[in-house]
Amino acid sequence: MKIGITCYPTYGGSGVVATELGIELANRGHEVHFITYSQPFRLTGREANIRYHEVPVSNYPLFEYPPYDLALATRMAEVAEIYELDLLHVHYAIPHSISALLARQMLAKRCKHLPFITTLHGTDITLVGLDRSYLPITRFGIEESDGVTAISEHLKQQTEQFFGNTGPIEVIRNFVNCDLYCRNEELVAKQRPRFAQPGERLLVHLSNFRPVKRVLDVIEIFARVSHALPARLLMIGDGPERSAAEFLARRLGVADRVDFVGKQENVNELLALADLMLMPSEMESFGLAALEAMACRVPAISTRVGGIPELIDDGRESGNTANGLLYEVGAIEAMAEGAIWLLSDQARLDAMSAAARKTAQDKFCASRIIPHYERYYEQMISKTKA
Repeated sequence: MKIGITCYPTYGGSGVVATELGIELANRGHEVHFITYSQPFRLTGREANIRYHEVPVSNYPLFEYPPYDLALATRMAEVAEIYELDLLHVHYAIPHSISALLARQMLAKRCKHLPFITTLHGTDITLVGLDRSYLPITRFGIEESDGVTAISEHLKQQTEQFFGNTGPIEVIRNFVNCDLYCRNEELVAKQRPRFAQPGERLLVHLSNFRPVKRVLDVIEIFARVSHALPARLLMIGDGPERSAAEFLARRLGVADRVDFVGKQENVNELLALADLMLMPSEMESFGLAALEAMACRVPAISTRVGGIPELIDDGRESGNTANGLLYEVGAIEAMAEGAIWLLSDQARLDAMSAAARKTAQDKFCASRIIPHYERYYEQMISKTKA
């Protein structure tokens, strides 16, 4: 198939998933065209079967805000016509689904019907989509999509609750490349001393450091853990809460044990160095960072919100299938106690690490999820040809 993909190409879950999906599809022989305002950060530009098409936006003095959605629709239509695309797949409803709809209408009189699929990722429904300025057009974009997918059952239910009957929604969960995200013991032995000494536990957090990620809770939890046992914390990512987190680490006296490494491309190599992930988010529609860690044999302590329970089986409730620990939002003391409980028992940690990896392999590997997308694409193409 010839597939056009549009996403926000910056650091964030929806962009990561869209980019990884394109890479996996290209590896399976499909022709993939990324249509965005900049090259997605996980692309090198040298991948086979992948082309990138930049969306130029003119900034005329008349426009207080450059009309990116119109420029995107124009570029989508151009690429679809020139390269004879079979469908468009847009990630994040606003404004991408509306741009895809315009592109489809622009091509209607001179080309075949161009189906487009919208994948809902979370805040496009729970935050942006519920804003009164965007709610009607978000609903319209979903209704006009030829196909709609959601990354978790929880997000599907929220979409139906907030927007009513907009049509069928297919749940296709996020995925991870289990061959890339794995624990290479030789690499771990070489790189881990950069961040932790022998006898020290290494905890990790990965996010875009927005308030919803509750990065300050990460620092609070780690401070309690580090007072109970030798430990260090690796903070991967960047964003508006980084400065506050750095200040809090100094105030709590743990700044010398916290490494803020900023945005990183090869996060698979860093995640594999850790013993435990901290993800105390206020909301996660899926929890991609936790899945990436789990594939690297790193269990996660997270909050019982959104789609997280679809990924993590709580270690206090699930017995042999436990692959992490779940708590209520803001339960800093309890999460710290759970981390200490887990890190203080190597056998317990090893069992949970193995279960985390097994969950990733059995349920969320790209080799299991990508065929689901392929079947869905084929269904949408066939439906629009009928």
